Amino acid sequence: MTGPAGGGRSRGRTRAWGPDGGGRDRRPADALHDARDMPDGETRIAELERVAALAEATGDWRTALDAWSELVETHLRGGERWRLFEPVRRCLDATGRAGGPGGAGRRGGPDDETLRRYRRYAVEALLGTPRVGLDPARSMLDGLADPAATGADGAAIVTQLRCRIADHVGDEPAARRWLGQWRASSPDPAAGCPDCLPVRQAELLAGWGDWAEALAAVEPVLDGSARCTAQPEAALTGALLPWLRAGKADRAARAHIRAYRRHRVAPDGFAHLPTHLRFCALGGHLERGLEILVEQLPRLGQPHEDLSVMEFAAAGALVCTLAADGWGDRAVHRPAYRRRPAAEVTVGTLAAELLAVATELAGSFDARNGTGHQSGRIAAWLAERPLAPPVPLPRAEAAEPDDDGPDDDEGPDDGAWGDTGPDGGTWDRAGPDDGTDGLAPDEVGALTVAMITAALDRRGDGYALDAAGTVLGRWGDAMIQFRRAGDRGEILHARVVAGRRLPTARRAEAYAFCNGWNRDRLLPKAYVHDPGDGELVLAGEVTTDLAHGVAPAQVTVLVDAAVRTGVAYAEAVAALP
Repeated sequence: MTGPAGGGRSRGRTRAWGPDGGGRDRRPADALHDARDMPDGETRIAELERVAALAEATGDWRTALDAWSELVETHLRGGERWRLFEPVRRCLDATGRAGGPGGAGRRGGPDDETLRRYRRYAVEALLGTPRVGLDPARSMLDGLADPAATGADGAAIVTQLRCRIADHVGDEPAARRWLGQWRASSPDPAAGCPDCLPVRQAELLAGWGDWAEALAAVEPVLDGSARCTAQPEAALTGALLPWLRAGKADRAARAHIRAYRRHRVAPDGFAHLPTHLRFCALGGHLERGLEILVEQLPRLGQPHEDLSVMEFAAAGALVCTLAADGWGDRAVHRPAYRRRPAAEVTVGTLAAELLAVATELAGSFDARNGTGHQSGRIAAWLAERPLAPPVPLPRAEAAEPDDDGPDDDEGPDDGAWGDTGPDGGTWDRAGPDDGTDGLAPDEVGALTVAMITAALDRRGDGYALDAAGTVLGRWGDAMIQFRRAGDRGEILHARVVAGRRLPTARRAEAYAFCNGWNRDRLLPKAYVHDPGDGELVLAGEVTTDLAHGVAPAQVTVLVDAAVRTGVAYAEAVAALP
């Protein structure tokens, strides 16, 4: 059989599965192969858990390792990282039984660096949710500190995590000590993105009131040398409150306008929204703060870490409280969120609702941690008041300061920046309307679903978009789906399924066709899939790593190529005898 190798990354997926998962009498490796073709969701998660448990029961530790690894990747994509703790633990157990870190007896599955990343993800889950216990997380962290268990020196990861845990539970002296060791440790690829780690350090320092040090921490990222697609917006957001408290309100305003433009729509932008809301509250931009809050409330119904939800609710409650102090019983249209129906409510009512969400989550964190630190943080946020009279928020073209990073043309939506709120500032009410997050055709940014759909819109093609962000369309005999894959959604994955199927009796012929296609054609990578229903599915895929960003014009070229080659592939299958 030809096709992509089966580790870590999820393949293209089109087969519909029933609740029983199908294929239960097959070998674990075969069942895992089919589970990888399932769409992300609870059915896929349940099937991967079943396959992993079956592989463990039959002593097939290599398949168990692959299945648990696939489950970890699924939870990473799904946004509920707290659910990956147990799969990581089982993955590590399967690794030991399959040969151990770097062991000659282990074949396939995640490599040692990926396993160390998994351990980090599991410990980080402690910081994001109270549903992971302190003791299991600390045990996982102790394993990271053991070179015999990981096959590497984990100082950069261990000191980072110990620092962040100490800060999370309110032990600032210990957190400061660990921060010093973290900064002195040697770089480690498994410790996280090197451009994002300084932002984390800046957030810690800002939380302790060290504004100047926080700004110094993000300065290297803001000088234009960062290669991460999350930058410079994440660094600009980390500098918002330090700049505001340092009396540099104009610079903070420019940073907010530029960074929110990305965080407004980016899937990974939700965690930054609390800072944008606090900037609006402390900078006196209450009208804009309410606009952002109301626009973003529906995202509370999506999977996010509990810590981000708590902070968003607390920052939103602060904005509403200050608005109620100044405007009394002003009404706003509250969209539906967290099973609450849409309604017209006063800002005071909305403040109370959000405060209840924040205090409940803070109490859960504190009950798990045995401290009152998170509740104290929320109370301190709500006690804050504007630091200075508001400065006008800049127009789009003025939001690109020369010293805040590389130039970033604002694109065609400059006309949306002329609305003036009661606070006297000008700001953007409207989002981008061209499906490319406001990027110019040759402007590089992170891959988004909007870029994919915009490329199809320009072609005039019809398509469907599901809740997971998968774009699906039909071109003749070719069914093609596009999706974002990878930890950051940085991979464009296109999968084509030919409309014609072959009977299983023609398996050798199907393999020969795919081998010949892969020998003579560059795209797509062809393979045969047997769903177990008596017919063979002939599919192909194109995977493009866009970790360093992509321009909308480039996405258009990639989509065109995937459709053109996918249609040719399906036509070739249809032409078989």
